[in-house]
Amino acid sequence: MGLRQGVYSAWAARWRVPLGFALSAAYLVFAQPTPRLLIVGGAVALAGVGLRAWAAGYLEKGSILATAGPYALTRNPLYLGSTLIGAGFALAGRSIEMAAAFAALLVLVYVPVIRREARFLSQKFGKAYEDYAERVPLLFPRLAIPPASDAHFSWSRYRKNREYEAALGYVAGLCLVALKMLLMLR
Repeated sequence: MGLRQGVYSAWAARWRVPLGFALSAAYLVFAQPTPRLLIVGGAVALAGVGLRAWAAGYLEKGSILATAGPYALTRNPLYLGSTLIGAGFALAGRSIEMAAAFAALLVLVYVPVIRREARFLSQKFGKAYEDYAERVPLLFPRLAIPPASDAHFSWSRYRKNREYEAALGYVAGLCLVALKMLLMLR
């Protein structure tokens, strides 16, 4: 990895959340929701929230390599969940501009962060991570039932990883988009 690429991926890791909030604010300006799209997009985004919740219940950040539950299907279920949330809200808001902005955020910010994290996990867990990476796709999951594992979902891990914040953000976002829709229907 080149120095510029390392600097950029570090920048992307630091700014991904603030950029996401900025994109959310712009979303509220550009969104043109309809009742049907709000329901469909809300359901897609809810699937993303559910995936993130499932993943958070298996994740012990920085100490154990997560390979069970959703991590048996994709190495990045949290980012996949975020992708579903963004796609769902873009659909709910009926905004091509916001869909394009979200896609740009995914490619320009999240992809370098995902690669950076993969390098970190490879350095930290060595062969265990390399074997895992050979079996499990980086982002888009293989369609299979996760193999049985001794690891199990834990609500305490879910809370420790503060994933309830994504659920609260989903509810707040959905309420704001619904409010905008109601104001537009007047």
